[in-house]
Amino acid sequence: METKPKLSLMSKISYGLGAVGKDMVYMLSASFVLYYFQDVLGSQFDKAGRTAITVAMGVILLVARIFDAFNDPLMGVIVAKTRTKWGKFRPWLLIGTLTNAVVLYFMFACPPSIDTPSGVIAYAAIFYILWGVTYTMMDIPYWSMIPAFTEGGKEREGLTTLARSCAGVGSAIITVVTMIAVHALGNLFGGGNAAEIEMIGFKWFALAVAVVFIVFTILTCVFVKEKSTAELKTVSVKEMFRALLRNDQAMTVVVAIVLINTAIYITSNLVIYFFKYDFGGTNWFGDYTLFNIFGGAVQILSMMVLYPVLRNAVKLSNTRIFYVCLGMGIAGYAALLTLAIVGMGNVFVLFVPGFLIFAASGLLNILTTVFLANTVDYGLLKNGTSDESVVFSMQTFVVKLASGVAAFAASICLAIANLQEGTEFTEAEKVFDFSANVTTAQKMGLRMTMTIIPIIGLIVAILWFRKKFILTDEKVLEIAEQVKDRKQNVEE
Repeated sequence: METKPKLSLMSKISYGLGAVGKDMVYMLSASFVLYYFQDVLGSQFDKAGRTAITVAMGVILLVARIFDAFNDPLMGVIVAKTRTKWGKFRPWLLIGTLTNAVVLYFMFACPPSIDTPSGVIAYAAIFYILWGVTYTMMDIPYWSMIPAFTEGGKEREGLTTLARSCAGVGSAIITVVTMIAVHALGNLFGGGNAAEIEMIGFKWFALAVAVVFIVFTILTCVFVKEKSTAELKTVSVKEMFRALLRNDQAMTVVVAIVLINTAIYITSNLVIYFFKYDFGGTNWFGDYTLFNIFGGAVQILSMMVLYPVLRNAVKLSNTRIFYVCLGMGIAGYAALLTLAIVGMGNVFVLFVPGFLIFAASGLLNILTTVFLANTVDYGLLKNGTSDESVVFSMQTFVVKLASGVAAFAASICLAIANLQEGTEFTEAEKVFDFSANVTTAQKMGLRMTMTIIPIIGLIVAILWFRKKFILTDEKVLEIAEQVKDRKQNVEE
């Protein structure tokens, strides 16, 4: 039987770069779109206007993610029916990237002529929904094309792990450099007060990210060739949930992903407000940047170094590492809340909870993907069908859903706290202590939202997983052997 040639190093690198660019775009939107519309653009309005924008943004982000439940399967149908000389995946990967890059730029380049809260809300709704649609146009074919240029088993699992790790690198890059670049570009191309600097900076930074995104996707399209006419099974929303009801282990992992990602995304949405309005000081931006550089490095190293060490050197099972990570996250959030209450005189003190939270986040990104992949063979044995396309379509949806729920929770917190009240500044002021007039009650609301809610989410994830999850390393190996024997019997 003819087999596909081994993947070249260039193919792996190019596919990984595609994941880096893709998640740079995703993280820019997931972590900063609320801040851009609520805090940057909202600073020009009174309290009522800011509150209206904040609440509206929470609703927009949540509704857009629910809409993706229907948008993702539709895109799967379109891709499956595509027939071109370049294959079915790469054309949509390129089209989706180009359109998403354009929408990304305009989403962070709201014209100054839009000077009413209702105008800003309408602009945000239009471009954020367009962003979600165009992102799906490239995200679905990106992950779905793996079977078309890889062999199954270790090669496919290895490439999937590589891509997920590279996606984590893309997210970490945005976490680290965004506000550095925004302020640098804002001062370079404009100036003015703090809000004007960030308005201009976000516009130019979004353009830079869009260009990197396009270049990396072009490399993926050029160097990753479809080696087969592998059929892409399209999945409806009904099929997703029916498959999850049949596969109790997939359901277990999906619920855990929602709980974990919601906790992490709440923090990523609010951490900039924490430094700006709580940690405070005229050097809040420098402290925020330093914290993110540290956190981004920890997140990357946890995926690239810490996970292999724990797995291969320490010989911990994936399930054991998973519980350790959740414990680290809970301890990190508890330490962050404690430090916030007793006083935070130095940003380096925050490195302790930061290490625990960022390391846990990086490791959990890999572990949930591995766990979800393992549920495919389990479903094959239990139900007679692998439902691979269903499982991975659901992963994309639940991650988006978690980001929407987190953004909604963050927006409610911001609307109640009204952190901008009393922080007005003059045209000449480029450096300002935004925390000076924020009350203790406002700060406590912010602190509790970004620590207590994530702690509750992670505790529920532990209880849920311990009760429901059975796919230990030993069980996975046992299932793999049974699947192998079944395939051999079918071939004979």
